[in-house]
Amino acid sequence: MSAPAARSRAHHGRVNAPDHGLFGELFGRGPAGPSDQDWLQALLDTEAALARAAERAGLAPAGAGAAVTAVARADRFDAAELGRRAVLIGNPVSALVRALNDLVPADAREAVHRGATSQDIIDTAAMLLARRGIDAIDADLRAAAEHTAELARAHARTVMAGRTLLQQAVPVTFGLVAVGWLTAIDDARRELDRVRATRLAVQFGGAAGTLASLGTRGPEVAALLAEELGLPEPVLPWHTDRLRIVQLAAALAGACAALGMIARNVTLLAQTEVAEVAEGGDAPGQGGSSAMPHKRNPVVAVLILGCTRRAPGLLATLTAAAEQEHQRAAGAWHAEWETLSELLRVTGSAASWSVPLLAGLRVDAARMRANLDAAGGLLLAEHVTAVLAPALGRLAAHDLVAAAAARAAARGVSLSEALLADAATAARLRGAGVGEADLAAAVDPAGYLGATAEFVRRALAEHDRIADGT
Repeated sequence: MSAPAARSRAHHGRVNAPDHGLFGELFGRGPAGPSDQDWLQALLDTEAALARAAERAGLAPAGAGAAVTAVARADRFDAAELGRRAVLIGNPVSALVRALNDLVPADAREAVHRGATSQDIIDTAAMLLARRGIDAIDADLRAAAEHTAELARAHARTVMAGRTLLQQAVPVTFGLVAVGWLTAIDDARRELDRVRATRLAVQFGGAAGTLASLGTRGPEVAALLAEELGLPEPVLPWHTDRLRIVQLAAALAGACAALGMIARNVTLLAQTEVAEVAEGGDAPGQGGSSAMPHKRNPVVAVLILGCTRRAPGLLATLTAAAEQEHQRAAGAWHAEWETLSELLRVTGSAASWSVPLLAGLRVDAARMRANLDAAGGLLLAEHVTAVLAPALGRLAAHDLVAAAAARAAARGVSLSEALLADAATAARLRGAGVGEADLAAAVDPAGYLGATAEFVRRALAEHDRIADGT
């Protein structure tokens, strides 16, 4: 890569720390969400790369690409003024090109914006910002996955109540819960990686997708532009084919779905009446309330949810905007810019918050066991039915255990007590050869975990394979 191209690559990071304002520290955590300055620099990086490409193709004087690259720095431009002038054509590119022309030597101006239309510059800038955003999101997801894998290994045998429809179901382990989180994160990372590698592409089609102003040299310049920016060159311009944007948005929303699921589980398990997990963190006042001094709210999980709940609406907007007219959309394309920025921002923030959430999550194994035991063995009703089925038949065993479970719940006794306290039921148990020791074994949560250990092993092995890059 040329020295100017290398210098341009250096601009791809965040050029200025944004003014986060009142809510930015909550919902703009991490570097994935582009600021106005980031957008401006990405637009300038695209223009500079195009100037270098034009020079390499022999369509601009020697040194023109370097001259444009030298001044293509966001701190040399007034973003607010460019925004005010953007209303004249509906986007800021024309104003930017004029300002850029004013800064470069006269003999280099021929290289500025050569053959391009505004959409080429904005779409390519969006791809640069998406690439940078995905890299930042993936770094946080990778760290979150490692912390989740540690939780799974530490609690592979920590028995807890499984819950379906928010009610206690059959026993699981917290290790199984954690690998469920882990595989969701790993799957989200895989999809983001696929999109980054195959769906981010340079945009260069000129006024109506023909590159007519470059004659027969258009495809050559497009290929050089892609090389300068390190983006794939598509088969043809994609001005109104927005599937790339939809797939990018879907991958970001998928990451939000995975992180939102984890955060929601944490809020449920951290409820006072459940208290099986708690957030870490010892910052003074963390998790506090403005009105209730006793509160210890799962604030990090809440902030993740505050981000992830926005993703479906943003995805819907970008999907709706994908229906575009002819060779240039009237409004739908314009709807993408801020929407995609916001989706990158909230996904990046959720991923960033997930790292401290999972790194500091406190698991109360004793409380998990106590909540299991509080059910009095009712969670093992399915197991008891399976034990009795060979002697009584499955339906008869089901009805017998269902009746005993109802008595146990009504009287506040355990399932074993309810089975043995009823003379007719006790007689049927004796006839089936099921004694008190058998019944005690049947209601032991640790004895009814099925393939849990194998699922945990497989999930961790797959995660390790992904982490090793194999």
